[in-house]
Amino acid sequence: MADKKSVKAAPKGKKEKQDKAAEEIKQSAVNEKEVKIPSRLLNIYKKEIVPALNTKFAYKSVMQVPKIEKIVVNMGVGEAVSDQKVLEEAVKDLEAVTGQKATIRKAKKAISNFKLRQGMNIGAKVTLRNDKMYEFLDRLINIALPRVRDFRGLSDKSFDGRGNYTIGIKEQIIFPEINVDKVNKIVGMDITFVTTAPTDAEAYELLASFGLPFRKKEMR
Repeated sequence: MADKKSVKAAPKGKKEKQDKAAEEIKQSAVNEKEVKIPSRLLNIYKKEIVPALNTKFAYKSVMQVPKIEKIVVNMGVGEAVSDQKVLEEAVKDLEAVTGQKATIRKAKKAISNFKLRQGMNIGAKVTLRNDKMYEFLDRLINIALPRVRDFRGLSDKSFDGRGNYTIGIKEQIIFPEINVDKVNKIVGMDITFVTTAPTDAEAYELLASFGLPFRKKEMR
């Protein structure tokens, strides 16, 4: 009887070891997730931009300080009407630049003069939030925009009156993620900064605080 009990106890001990090993692996995975390095611009926003804007506009609460809610990168490809391969390459470039899966945009209505049918794929869009948004903004300000030919700063006339700002990029090759040798078609894109600012003046100060290189206003 003693031998039979010892034989039955062995699998139980082995199972306990397996459960313990599985628990250690699970705990290590949780610890890896907890170790998360915040983006550089997010730290700057919390430590420097929020106090500066709060002082300048005299908000009653820190929660009123505007922030960037999301960044929308939109790429329209008119040549996709005749050649869908152009759109496929544009989508790959957009995903490489943003680091996120792009969604295909379809034509809302048919235009016979342009041979455009309703529902045809004519563009791509990516919406960035949180860490990916700040990382993209950091690369845009410090790497991509300085590579624009004859760059003299961004215009401050592109605000929509509700605190949102849009800039147009003529060439996707300003981003270092794009291999120029493999580009068959130069495609532009629109980048929209959606903020919680109630006015354009507050949105301007917010984006300028992040380092967006606005063109200096001429004195009159």
